[in-house]
Amino acid sequence: MTELAKGSSEVVVVRNKRVIFKDYVNGYPKESDMVVTYDATIHLELPKSDGGLILLKNLYLSCDPYMRGRMSKPIEGAYVDSFIPGSVISGYGVAKVLESTHPDFKKGDLISGSTNWEEYSLTTNPESLIKIQHANVPLSYHTGILGMAGMTAYVGFYEICSPKKGDVVFVSAASGAVGQLVGQFAKLYGCYVVGSAGSKEKVDLLKNKFGFDEAFNYKEEQNIGATLKRYFPDGIDIYFDNVGGKMLDEVLPNMRLQGRIVVCGMISQYNLDQPEGIYNLIFLLMKRVRMQGFIVIDHYNLYPKFLEMILPLIQERKIMYVEDTIEGLENAPAALVGLFTGKNIGKQVVAIAHD
Repeated sequence: MTELAKGSSEVVVVRNKRVIFKDYVNGYPKESDMVVTYDATIHLELPKSDGGLILLKNLYLSCDPYMRGRMSKPIEGAYVDSFIPGSVISGYGVAKVLESTHPDFKKGDLISGSTNWEEYSLTTNPESLIKIQHANVPLSYHTGILGMAGMTAYVGFYEICSPKKGDVVFVSAASGAVGQLVGQFAKLYGCYVVGSAGSKEKVDLLKNKFGFDEAFNYKEEQNIGATLKRYFPDGIDIYFDNVGGKMLDEVLPNMRLQGRIVVCGMISQYNLDQPEGIYNLIFLLMKRVRMQGFIVIDHYNLYPKFLEMILPLIQERKIMYVEDTIEGLENAPAALVGLFTGKNIGKQVVAIAHD
């Protein structure tokens, strides 16, 4: 819709579809914890007097497990703020600059970075935006393999794991946005790689598309400790942990001397009122294991180095990447909720617009 301002100059105003966070969540999030609204409006012409505004048309949104923590009440020491009830959800995405009064951005620029779950976003925070310079890969890749997921896999494996050729590597939640890349990085490095996932389809994907040496469906295993003994008769050098909980507890006795455990995520714990206990920590001492958590935002100084490595691998098809794309902003709540029940296969993306 349009409206006329004083002086008969036309000001273009459009309805702005948005996803609003209703209130803090206990247990598993539900679609009803978010509401899609159509009644917000936004001006598509910026006041020329303001030198720091950027108007974005959002194209793709990223659904990420860390967003579950943002749906809970604020916790002291959290590395990211909780969502504010009644406000639009924010996250990582890809967008096109429609208008800009900021000197570093111009109309038509494509960006990745922090944006809101809405069709159009007005931002004054250019520090959170990265100009997309590589047009020869799908734009949606910048929500994942060329975005936070790719950086997480890169930093976690190369910087935190301290890998050596021939290492035995175990990756949990291995078919997800991060896990699929960690396993392929490890194979390219000359490691032996086993992944766990939650369905036969995902296990087949790990072995037949991503090149894992072995993979298993943890939901079909009665005794995870025995399963790990079967797949790792001589132990594990590197465990890339995306799930925490019982899986982490069973991995600890199966680590090799001087092994490394990288704590990337704990998706099995995010929706529990009472987190599961870890009882085998003594093996950190007995086997001299180093266990380290990390947050990728602390390492974005490495982004140029990461791009230098990953782009040739994508272009030469030496690394595979799978996206699970849902069309339409109105379906974003279902896409996010589906992460926590394992519905997605690969990186979960919401496509709002393709241009």
